[in-house]
Amino acid sequence: MIRVVIADDQALLRGSFKVLVDSEPDLAVVGEAATGVEAVAVTLKQKPDVVLMDVRMPEMDGIEATRQIRDVSRVLVVTMFDLDAYVYDALRAGASGFLLKDTPPADLLAAIRVVAGGEALLAPTVTRRLIEQFARSPVVPQVKGLDGVTERERDVLLLIARGLSNGEIALQLQVSLATVKTHITRLLAKLEARDRAQLVIAAYESGLVSAAL
Repeated sequence: MIRVVIADDQALLRGSFKVLVDSEPDLAVVGEAATGVEAVAVTLKQKPDVVLMDVRMPEMDGIEATRQIRDVSRVLVVTMFDLDAYVYDALRAGASGFLLKDTPPADLLAAIRVVAGGEALLAPTVTRRLIEQFARSPVVPQVKGLDGVTERERDVLLLIARGLSNGEIALQLQVSLATVKTHITRLLAKLEARDRAQLVIAAYESGLVSAAL
């Protein structure tokens, strides 16, 4: 059973998400929160597998809430992407992925399962927008460089940053899926990244993405 907490200041949206999630036999809502402070408190108490986190909430925003619970639960940010200017900050805070509020119900359920399974959810459309935002507001690099990363690992990292799945990367580089997974495992270790989302951040902050655009 995948345990979920829903954090959003809109009661109607929370209720809709709860009905949808609870309709699935392998998913269960174990808590709700209307503010960032409540989101942290409920998460620390329930220790869910996934937190659906809104960005803009009273008392504490979703970014700070994510930062405080990232070692407890995986966070899937639910956002109106065009309105939220803090997507990059949320990734750096430890979010494992992003979901648009107008996402079809089936995609929401799939996203919860993906994040609960330890993967990051970075759709190509979201990744492109993230790159655009990064280009407009570059930040000072916060990660070490790519000196210890091989040329092929750089290729894989670049494709991850562009939003490609493991299967798509394998086709692009003409290697096996197992080889791609091995490269990703090594990248995670070398860059001290927790998951795929953190690899994307490493690609941005090292200059790899901007250099390739």
